[in-house]
Amino acid sequence: MTTLAPPATIPTNARVTGPRVVRAEWIKFRSLRSSPIMLAATVLVFAALGLGFSAFLADATIEPGTPAPPGGPSSLDPLGASLGGVNLAQLLIGTLGVLLTAGEYATGMIRTSLAAVPTRWPVLTAKATVLAGVSLALLVPTALLTFLGGQAILGDKGISLGDPGVLRAVLGAGAYLAVVGLLGAALGSLLRTTAGALTSVVALLLVVPGVVSLLPESWSDPISPYLPSNAGQAVMSIGDNPDLLSPGAGAAVLAVWVLALLGMALLRLRRRDA
Repeated sequence: MTTLAPPATIPTNARVTGPRVVRAEWIKFRSLRSSPIMLAATVLVFAALGLGFSAFLADATIEPGTPAPPGGPSSLDPLGASLGGVNLAQLLIGTLGVLLTAGEYATGMIRTSLAAVPTRWPVLTAKATVLAGVSLALLVPTALLTFLGGQAILGDKGISLGDPGVLRAVLGAGAYLAVVGLLGAALGSLLRTTAGALTSVVALLLVVPGVVSLLPESWSDPISPYLPSNAGQAVMSIGDNPDLLSPGAGAAVLAVWVLALLGMALLRLRRRDA
């Protein structure tokens, strides 16, 4: 007769802990085909457009120093030229955030994740931790290297990393993209549909600022600076711009947006079935 193996026993130390959930989400993140593709696309678009705008400005007869308008870096100033890829790169990293969370609802994998982590909230916080860590580790150096390359192309028209506010603006560009990724992840978890979350990301970053700018000044002036894209522009700008918040206030506004959307996503995750 065949001897049956004794039933497997679960180790007493096999508890669900925060680091273990983060490790599990990291394994899922690097296992997804979309993760390296979207990250590579974000880096390539950011660098290619930044260097391209810098080359255009170097050959143009436009006087550098044109202030950046709300909604994105201007390609007419040395800093804005090097950071000109932010506008398109934000859509790519926002898409990655959406796919990271809404994709699990599309495949049904979210039920397995929540069965393994019954308290639920660590799943979303672990996803946000992994996405933020990877984005910062990759995009902040990309912003720094793109800026240095762009200023090398600009030559005498360029500015130095040591000029007032420049280092903060360059590092802020990478951090802003990481924030957009978190916004996408929060919307993906909140709406639970890839199409709806992607539409919301595009609307929040591009459509709403344009619509608000068409409103009367008595309405648009109090609203416009607090939109995510314009708050990010405040972090990535140097000099005074009356249409934007201060860099510190812009960073605070971005933090409020992320915490508010993640909080709503966590609340729905706790109260609604997957």
